[in-house]
Amino acid sequence: MKQLITLIILSSVLTGCSALMTGFAEITGLSFLHDRRTSAMQLKDERIEINAGIELNSFDDIRNKCHFNVTAYNGIVLITGEAPTETLRQKIVSIVRTIKGVKLVHNEIKIAEPSSFSSRSYDALLTTKIKTSLSNIKNLPGFDSTRVKVITERGIVYLLGLVHKQEANIATEVARREIGVKQVVKIFEFIEYQ
Repeated sequence: MKQLITLIILSSVLTGCSALMTGFAEITGLSFLHDRRTSAMQLKDERIEINAGIELNSFDDIRNKCHFNVTAYNGIVLITGEAPTETLRQKIVSIVRTIKGVKLVHNEIKIAEPSSFSSRSYDALLTTKIKTSLSNIKNLPGFDSTRVKVITERGIVYLLGLVHKQEANIATEVARREIGVKQVVKIFEFIEYQ
């Protein structure tokens, strides 16, 4: 069991999918309790990500020549990574758009050769640092860092989640202050206080 948890955490760090603590919370189901999405929507988002991976990896040209990450949050999909040509970039986006449950696609794939292992590792480290900083926010009542999804690609930080504007502003400032962050892109959905 200890080896399994170590493997999962290491996998999260190397792929840049989630910060260590958030990754662990997601694995154990702890973030499920704090998420503003319904449980059905969380499952739909998981299915979108899994189906996108299966579909995209079924194409040899995409699997062998591109690097991509697909993140779904409340039916809104962020695609990051690199494709060597505009044709492959558009092919990835077209495939993801056809997946059941996808409401909107944010295409952040760059035309470039796939990023290096060291670049992806650095992005994972940035994500971890930002998630740690977000978890240390104490001056905003009700703020829960697990409600902000952080994705980092080539030093560009993407922030997703169902948040109040004040939460989005603070999360954005925290991300901008991290050394090594080139840009912060907000893909939040805003909600009102009730």
